[in-house]
Amino acid sequence: MLRIVDANLNRIGEGLRLIEDITRFILNDSDISEQLKTMRHELLPKGRLAQRRLLSARRADDDVGAFTDVGDEAERADAVSLVSANSRRVQQSLRVLEEVAKIRGQELGLDWDKFKHARFNLYTLEQKIVLRLLRLQKVEKIAGLYVIIDAEALRGRIEVEVARQAIQGGARLIQLRDKLRPKGMLVPLARELQKVCAESNVLFIVNDYPDLAIAADTDGLHIGQEDLPFSVARNMLPADKIIGYSSATLNEAIEAEKQGADYIAVGSIFPTPSKTVTRVAGLRMLRQVKKKVSVPVVAIGGINEDNVANVIKAGADAVAVISAVLSADDVKKASGRLTAILNRGSAQ
Repeated sequence: MLRIVDANLNRIGEGLRLIEDITRFILNDSDISEQLKTMRHELLPKGRLAQRRLLSARRADDDVGAFTDVGDEAERADAVSLVSANSRRVQQSLRVLEEVAKIRGQELGLDWDKFKHARFNLYTLEQKIVLRLLRLQKVEKIAGLYVIIDAEALRGRIEVEVARQAIQGGARLIQLRDKLRPKGMLVPLARELQKVCAESNVLFIVNDYPDLAIAADTDGLHIGQEDLPFSVARNMLPADKIIGYSSATLNEAIEAEKQGADYIAVGSIFPTPSKTVTRVAGLRMLRQVKKKVSVPVVAIGGINEDNVANVIKAGADAVAVISAVLSADDVKKASGRLTAILNRGSAQ
């Protein structure tokens, strides 16, 4: 029985340490990493006598299952799969020790209730970590052409078809902005756009409406300075959804990052026909924001084929456009021309 306890305590320590390192070095989450560290130290034996007895019982050379891999154990796709696999490993070991600890007179005085509480605590922590990692994966995709499908600029065209053409032209992010129709009418449209974007590994964002983002299971939400407060939107959305935040000044951008914005949209870079009332930030402000924040920066406002190269030189990770694509007769070609300029600028 001591061999079972030793093996499962080792699995728990190893698995928790890996998950802890992922939350510490990839997510930079001090709170969750501290919780995992505390759990690890509380579960592993501290008394010298217990440690010696377990060490004496260990027979690694004679372990018949030591080098037996099953299924996909030899491969992990990413950090999410690492967390999921090691969480299951720890949870299973906790359950084993929970049952062993129930044996009357068991040798090490194990507390089965402690293992049970740790197991349920890890279920919750695993969910938080995986959702945060999934959000981080989305943030890492924020680059290139970001096409905003504005209902007022469609000129009678169908949103889904416009999105398909923009994606075929190279768009990496699509946003739906519709301030004309009731939100109830937008749900089926947003769901269809999410499906189209997912098929091409393109991010889909909705503007203004967190409830629409939830109903359509979009990749995220974009809000501005006069929209719902950021903290309210973040609390409403699942942890895997990204939130972009508009800013026109350096202080607004810095504050947005502090609040937890996953990307910051800086604009208007140039005067734009899409908004009659707007604050012009300019390329200088874009450069300043890029130097001060660590999240991706999206430039927006008046960007077209003539000036997009300068926007990339100023540091933008992505450029958001409306008229430059939606005013064109051929959305695919217009998107393709912008994408080509963006790719040349990124390569320099």
